[in-house]
Amino acid sequence: MADRGGHPGAAGRAPEAGRPDRVRNVALVGHSGAGKTTLVEALLSATGMIQRPGRVEDGSTVSDFDDVEVRQQRSVNLALAPFMHGDIKVNLIDTPGYADFVGDLRAGLRAADAALFVISAVDGIDGLTRLLWEECAAVGMPRAVVITKIDQQRGDFDDVLLTCQDVFGEGVLPCYFPVGAGDELKGLIGLLTQRCFDYSSGERVECDPAPEFLDQIEEQRAALLEGIIQESEDESLMDRYLAGEDIDVKALIEDLETAVARGSFYPVLATSVPHGDHPGPVIGMQELLEVITQAFPSPLEHGIPPVTAVTGGPPRQVECDPDGPLVAEVVKTTSDPYVGRISLVRVFSGTLRPDTVVHVSGHGLEDRGHEDHDVDERVGALTSPLGKAQRTISSCRAGDVCAVAKLGRAETGDTLSDPGTPLLMAPWSMPDPLLPVAITARSKADEDKLSQALGRLVAEDPTLRLENNSETRQLVLWCMGEAHADVLIDRLSARYGVEVERVDLRVPLRETFGGGAPGLGRHVKQSGGHGQYGICHIEVEPLASGGGFEFVDKIVGGVVPRQFIPSVEKGIKQQMGRGVSAGYPLVDIKVTLRDGKAHSVDSSDMAFQAAGALALKDAAGKVPVLLLEPVDEVAVLVSDDYVGSVMSDLSSRRGRVLGSESVPGGRTMIKAEVPQLEIIRYAIDLRSMSQGTGSFSRTFLRYEPLPSHLAERLADSKDD
Repeated sequence: MADRGGHPGAAGRAPEAGRPDRVRNVALVGHSGAGKTTLVEALLSATGMIQRPGRVEDGSTVSDFDDVEVRQQRSVNLALAPFMHGDIKVNLIDTPGYADFVGDLRAGLRAADAALFVISAVDGIDGLTRLLWEECAAVGMPRAVVITKIDQQRGDFDDVLLTCQDVFGEGVLPCYFPVGAGDELKGLIGLLTQRCFDYSSGERVECDPAPEFLDQIEEQRAALLEGIIQESEDESLMDRYLAGEDIDVKALIEDLETAVARGSFYPVLATSVPHGDHPGPVIGMQELLEVITQAFPSPLEHGIPPVTAVTGGPPRQVECDPDGPLVAEVVKTTSDPYVGRISLVRVFSGTLRPDTVVHVSGHGLEDRGHEDHDVDERVGALTSPLGKAQRTISSCRAGDVCAVAKLGRAETGDTLSDPGTPLLMAPWSMPDPLLPVAITARSKADEDKLSQALGRLVAEDPTLRLENNSETRQLVLWCMGEAHADVLIDRLSARYGVEVERVDLRVPLRETFGGGAPGLGRHVKQSGGHGQYGICHIEVEPLASGGGFEFVDKIVGGVVPRQFIPSVEKGIKQQMGRGVSAGYPLVDIKVTLRDGKAHSVDSSDMAFQAAGALALKDAAGKVPVLLLEPVDEVAVLVSDDYVGSVMSDLSSRRGRVLGSESVPGGRTMIKAEVPQLEIIRYAIDLRSMSQGTGSFSRTFLRYEPLPSHLAERLADSKDD
């Protein structure tokens, strides 16, 4: 995020808010292509933060400044775009709209006090947007809806509004509706003010609405007023409204803010931004700014996540007070090759100042490569980012967002607090990465740099899990999807100069005996001086799945001296680790040591270890050795519309469907047992089958025999 050029129109001075009630933190949420990034450009231009709006197609937008975003022409990172409107500072948090980058999206919601759902009038609502609305509802996040692209020929504001009301439920009501459509779009009519805002001249001109719109205004305004008044703290307001009293617009706006802050009323707006073949005027920015600054809650009105001492204990009472104890959270970490690690931080309490010592706490993500840590670090410079540009600020007060340099140990999700009273914020929910991608360094030079580069990526991205599988000897990136994997590999190359190649993922198989068999292990060598002498007779029996390993000593008469019996067992275990047929670890067997011979001089620990290993290999040559594959218990959560397709697909993957149960919200949980070999790319396939609405979890269950035709194919590929 360092400034190495910046946006061509970026202003040099960072906006600052004097008090928490003068801040609005707003996350832009919506599917890819809905117009979030273009909307950011229009708002920055309307408020004078940039001289002219950039274009996604040209790679010149403020929020999509990463090389990957420029090439792919879509957002893959969370980006901050602050601006001032009047005396209100607005921190716009542009979030990615693609499911693979839901980690950044959830981080954006954590930093925000309200969510603005951006819906295209052309494309409507997709599955991911529905799920995100439900996520916001679960945590009581205030929301509003802006319908974009109302100037396009295929854009239908009324149809998309009805869809929003159907999908999002009660409380979704328009504050404005467009005048005209497509190339005939002229402006907007405000339902609260009952005024028309005409943009046909290129400027916003306020006027009386045309007579043909009066009935529509009356009908939609009545619904809007009733929705607002229902949330009002003035219980007499509804009676006054029903009695026909004309309610003051200013009072209605105050009640609108209350309704939005409660997370039960969702105003709908409309916008149009010139692009491509649509060179018309920018419509709806002023109206949107008014709603953001007047109707969206400030940090004082939005709750703070639970805070405890680092050592645990009851929650601490923390308020959004610039003079309170410091409690801040790292919502995004980036590693810039030129300036080092930069942390985007939301300050919930206290005031963050440069060149001061803070306590950095990170806990609960060890399974994803993030070690628990509690360290004191000195804060570097504080800046207010606008795209690549980093504008220095003197402090960051409670409720605001800033970027912090030189926190070497800080990772996404960490808590910053006063060293004297270290605190820890409850982490936000992160989805499990379920797409494994095996990689290998392209050269020795790349291999030397790979570990450090991956460490930086893991620190940035809690949705990435790094696995160094000692069994398959593969380096595996567990990703959210194919696009996520592509971006990670691209960053390794472009940002850190590390070239890697994808390789086929190897699933850790097992071997077991297909029946019982005796085995003879004879290790007798004489090469001058002390020789090596160890002979043992064993009997091997298969155990049930999950039986592990049993060793039984049936030696009588001391034919194998007591001190060498553990040596036989150790040799057998070592051979089990190496496998006896295809090179996979051997499991689920019982070995009985029945007989043997020893030499008074030449027998040794090593000799009987070797004899035990040879005996196991000898027994394996007398019976079929079965290959076992890991089987997972899979739980798939999917919309009711796709239950049949998902069940059929699971069966085609050699899965056994165990059952299903209904889940509130028109969804079904399907449980099945599926071999790991069949679900390597299930994260991608399920998304395709369910139009992005499906999710799943997996837990290792047991090993089962691999079908013979697949076992032969794997054996042939291993030989190759």
